[in-house]
Amino acid sequence: MKKTKLALAMSLAFAIYNPAQAQEDHDHFKDHGHFKHTLLISIDGLHALDVANYVSRHPNSTLAELSRHGVTYTNARTPALSDSFPGLLALVTGGSPVSHGVFYDVSYNRNIYDPSNTTCKGQPGNMQVYDESIDMYDSKTVSLDKIDPNTLPRFIDDNGKCSPKYPHNALQTNTIFEVVKENGGTTAWADKHPAYDLVNGPSGVGVDDLYTPEITNNNGFDNTVSVVCTLQNDDLKVNAILNQIKGLTHDGKLGGGVPTLFGTNLQAVSVGQKLAKDNTDGSCKADTTFNGQKGGYLDGSGTPSDILTYGLNKTDRSLGKIIHGLKAAHIYDSTLVIITAKHGQSPINPTLVNKPGHFADLVAALSDAGSEPGKIIADAASCSTGNCGFVQDDDIALIWLPDQSKTKLVADYLNANAKALFIEEVMAGNDLKLKFNNPMKDASTPDIIVQPVYGTIYTTSKKKNAEHGGFSYGDTNVGLIVSNPSIDSRVVKTPVATSQVAATIVESLGISSNKLGAVRKEGTKPLPFLFD
Repeated sequence: MKKTKLALAMSLAFAIYNPAQAQEDHDHFKDHGHFKHTLLISIDGLHALDVANYVSRHPNSTLAELSRHGVTYTNARTPALSDSFPGLLALVTGGSPVSHGVFYDVSYNRNIYDPSNTTCKGQPGNMQVYDESIDMYDSKTVSLDKIDPNTLPRFIDDNGKCSPKYPHNALQTNTIFEVVKENGGTTAWADKHPAYDLVNGPSGVGVDDLYTPEITNNNGFDNTVSVVCTLQNDDLKVNAILNQIKGLTHDGKLGGGVPTLFGTNLQAVSVGQKLAKDNTDGSCKADTTFNGQKGGYLDGSGTPSDILTYGLNKTDRSLGKIIHGLKAAHIYDSTLVIITAKHGQSPINPTLVNKPGHFADLVAALSDAGSEPGKIIADAASCSTGNCGFVQDDDIALIWLPDQSKTKLVADYLNANAKALFIEEVMAGNDLKLKFNNPMKDASTPDIIVQPVYGTIYTTSKKKNAEHGGFSYGDTNVGLIVSNPSIDSRVVKTPVATSQVAATIVESLGISSNKLGAVRKEGTKPLPFLFD
C-alpha cells in the first residue's frame, strides 16, 4: 500500500512512550501506512464559532491542544437537514438522506405500518418513531436502555415477514462500523438513546460494543432540563470510552482490545445552548447553582452564558480525560482523533429568537384555514396513526401528504401565506427534487420542506430558546478538528461537509472509502489536506 505523508510523519513520533509499544506501532505503519485507531467524538451543538472562541480564550484547553496538532475546518457544514439522526448519519455513512433515507428521529414512511398492525395488512403509511418512547421501561419509568420491539413500526422484511422495524432497518446504505468490521476491525459507539441502534447499519451488527444510556426518560426524569444532569449522562459515555481505551468493554468487562473505530456523543453543549432556564421544573437533583439561570449566548458574537460556559468547560475536561487515557495506554500517536458535531444550533443571536407556535397551529389561525390546502395540513398534523400524512416541526417543518397529487396546491398556499407563517423558503416539486429523492418514488422523503426565517422555532415551549434540524447557517455550520501528534496545525476555510468525515475515517484505517455505499452514490471525498 502506498504510504500517505501523514503516516510517514507519524512514524517519527513514537519514542516518547513505551519502547516496545512504539516499535510495534512503528512496524505497523511501516507495513500498512495508516492509523491503528480512530476516535470520533460529536459534541452536539458545537459551532465552528464556538471552537474559535474557546480556543482563543482557553489556550491551555484540550481543544486548543488538539488544534495545535490538527487541521481545523472552519467552514464545515452538515450536508442536509441538521437533526440528530441525519446529522450523525452524515458522519457515519458519508452521505445525506439521498443515500441513507433518514430525515428525522420522528418522521413518516409510506411503506410501514402501525406497531399494533402485526400482520401488515391494509394500506401502508405511518409515523416512524425512533425516540425515547421506544425504550423498555421499568415500573418507575426508568429506561432499561434497550428497545421494546412492541413499540416499533412494522414492515415487510426481505423474507416477506411482517416484522418490527428497528432503527438500523431504516438505513438504505452501510455505515463506517460495518465497513471496519468487514475488514477485520472492531467497533464501539456510545450515544444518548437506545434508538442509536441506528449506527449498526442495515446488517444490524455493525457495532461490537454499543452503549446507549437513555438521556430523556419518556414521561420520566429528563437529564436535559439541566446542563449539570446532562453532564452526568455524558460522564457515563466518557467512562465507556476510557474503559475501551484500556481494552475493556464499555462497562469495564474483559474486552477484545482497543476498538479500531470507536466514539461517542456528548450533549452538555447542546443543552447549554438551548435552555431558556436551567432546571426549570426542579427535577434535576444534582447540586447546581444554575437553577433558573438562562442558557444560550449573550450576543450574536457567540459569547456564552454562564450555563453554556459551564457546559463547554466540563466538556473540554472530558476530552482531556480521554486524551490522557490515550496517552496512558500508549496509543495517542497511533490514534486519529476527530472532534465535530452532528448539528449546530440556532439562533446564536438571542435577539432573533421567535417562537410563534407549532406550524400547523399557525396554519389553522390563518383567515383561509378552512380552504382545501389548510384542511390538508390540519388533517396531516392531527393524524396519530395510519396513512394520513404527518407534519414534523422545530426550526423547520417537514410535511408528508396523504394525497401527493395535492403537493403543488399546498406548496402554493404556503408560499402565499409565507409572511404570516414566518417562512423563508418552501421546498416542493422540482425544487425539492434538486436536493433530495423524488417523494413520489421514495417512501421516506417529505413532500414539502419549509425552512422558516432564521431564528424562528415552531414551538411555544418555554424550556428552550434554540433548536436544530433545518438548513440555516446556525444549524449546519459545525466545529471540526482532525488531530494527531504528527499533524501540523492548519486552519482550512475551504467549504467541506461533515459527510466527508466518514470517508476520512475509513481511509485513515487503510480501507477504501468506496466501500461506503453513500460515498459511491454521492461522490463524497475524504477531507482535504490530510492524505495529500
